[in-house]
Amino acid sequence: MYDLPPDLDRLRTLRTWYALWLGRIDQAIQAAEEKQRAEQLKAQRQVTATPDWVVELDRATGSPYADVHIGGCHMIGKRRQAITRDQAAQLISQGVTPCNHCRPDSELGLLE
Repeated sequence: MYDLPPDLDRLRTLRTWYALWLGRIDQAIQAAEEKQRAEQLKAQRQVTATPDWVVELDRATGSPYADVHIGGCHMIGKRRQAITRDQAAQLISQGVTPCNHCRPDSELGLLE
C-alpha cells in the first residue's frame, strides 16, 4: 500500500508530521495572500492618488522648490507636493525650473 509503513505507530507519526507541515504551508499561503492584497491596495492608491501637477521640494539648496512636474512624471523625487494648474504656472513664471522630461511649461502653454 503506497510505500507506507504497515504498523500503526509509524503511520500515526507520519500523519502528525504531515499535519504539522500542512499547517505551516497553510500559514505561508495566508501570509503570501495578505502580502499580495497589501501590494494591490498600495498600487490602487498610487494610481488614484496621482495628482495632475507636482512641485518637487528642495531642502538642499535652501530654495523651497526644485522643479515643477506633470503628475505622472517618473523623474519626481521623494519630496514633493501636489499643486494646482494655476500654482504650477505661477511657480514656473516665478523662476522655478520646469522638468526637462515631462515639460510642464509646454503643457501649460508657457513656452515662447
